[in-house]
Amino acid sequence: MISLPGSPATSLLRVLFLGLTTLASPSRAQMEVHVSASLTKLRAVEGAEVVLPAWYSLQGELSPTKPKPWEVPTVMWFFVEGKDKNMSQVLAHIGQVTTGMPRASLVHPMPSRNVSLRLRDLQEKDSGSYLCFVNLQDNQGTVKGQSSKRLELDVLVPPAPPSCHLRGVAHVGANVTLSCQSPRSKPTAQYQWVRSPPSSQVFFAPVLDAIHGSLSLKNLSTSMSGVYICRAHNEVGSAQCNVTLTVSTGPRAMVVAGAVVGTMVGLGLLAGLVLLYQRRGKALEEPANDIKEDAIAPRTLLWPKGSDTISKNGTLSSVTSARALRPPQGPSRLGALTPTPSLSSQVLPSPRLPRTDGAHPQPISPGPGGVSSSALSRMGAVPVMVPAQSQAGSLV
Repeated sequence: MISLPGSPATSLLRVLFLGLTTLASPSRAQMEVHVSASLTKLRAVEGAEVVLPAWYSLQGELSPTKPKPWEVPTVMWFFVEGKDKNMSQVLAHIGQVTTGMPRASLVHPMPSRNVSLRLRDLQEKDSGSYLCFVNLQDNQGTVKGQSSKRLELDVLVPPAPPSCHLRGVAHVGANVTLSCQSPRSKPTAQYQWVRSPPSSQVFFAPVLDAIHGSLSLKNLSTSMSGVYICRAHNEVGSAQCNVTLTVSTGPRAMVVAGAVVGTMVGLGLLAGLVLLYQRRGKALEEPANDIKEDAIAPRTLLWPKGSDTISKNGTLSSVTSARALRPPQGPSRLGALTPTPSLSSQVLPSPRLPRTDGAHPQPISPGPGGVSSSALSRMGAVPVMVPAQSQAGSLV
C-alpha cells in the first residue's frame, strides 16, 4: 500500500475530491477519464515497476489530442484499501505542483491529457485497487467536467530461497523424508526434487508431494547416496536448495546385532523361569516326609547271637531306643509310607547267624535288618514296614 503522510494538505485534497464528486452533475460531464479495457487488471512482479495507464478527453473527441491552452486539470490518484474502502492518497497534481510518494510519479509532465501513474520498487502490499480522478477547469476556475476510473493491481512475489532438511536416520533399509519449504511466494510455490549427476533422477508422485515440498525415500541403499536438489517455482520466478544424503551401513548392523542378542537373552530368561516354575511345582506336590528316590537302601547287618553283642553297638541301641520312645502312628500314617501291597509284603530272606559257641544252631525267625525279632523285642523296638527295593537300587 502506498500512502502519503497525514497532513492538512492531504486532508484538504480528500475533502476536495469528495466535494467535487458530490456536486458534479451528469449534464456538466464534458470530459471523461479512459483506461484500456485490457489493462484494468494489471499484474507486476515485486521489486519491479508498473504503469497504471489513464487519460482524459473532452466530450465529442474521437482521439486523444494535446490539451487546450485554457485547460487546468487537477489529477489525483488514490489507493483503495480492503473491504472498508478506505482511500489513501498516492499522488496529486494541483495547479503547477505535483506531490506524492517517492516511488510514485506521473509518466508525462503536466500539462498533459495522459495522466498515467508510474509505481517503482513494487512491494506485495501495493496490491489492490487504484482510483484515478481528474477535475478539469478553465482559466477562470469554471469546472468543465470531472471523471474517474478504477484499476486493479496484483503484485506477484517469486519464491524466496527455500530451506532443505533431512528427517530420519539414513541407514541401509531405513526410510527418510527430504523436506523443502519457501517462506514467501505469491502465488504459492510448487516444488520439484531432482538428484544431481552423475546419477541424475527426477521424482514424481506419489513419492513427491509437489504442494508441501516433501520427498519420501524408502528402503534406503548405499546406491541412493548423493546430492538432492529442491526447486521452488511459480509463474514469476524460482529458487532452490540442496541436501546431501549419505546412507551408512555400520550403525544399522550394530542395531540388528543388539536386537538379536537382546532377543536371545530374553528367551533364555523366559526358559529359566519356566524350568524354575516346573521344579517348584514338583517340589510342592511331593509330601514332606516322602523317601527320596535316590536314597541308598539299608544293608543287612550280620549280628552275632546274644544280647551282649547287640548292646555293645551304641548306634543301633540308640536308634532302637529312639524308635521305642516314638508313639505309635495311626493307620493313615502307615498307609502313607506303605508301598504297593504286592511288593511290600515280599521280604528278602536274611542269612543265618554264624555259630559262636560251638553248639548246634537253632532256627530263629529273622526280623528286619537280619536281627531276630526276640532280640528287638527285648530292646523295646517297634515293628516298622520297610519299602521294598529293586535290584537297580530304586524304591518300588
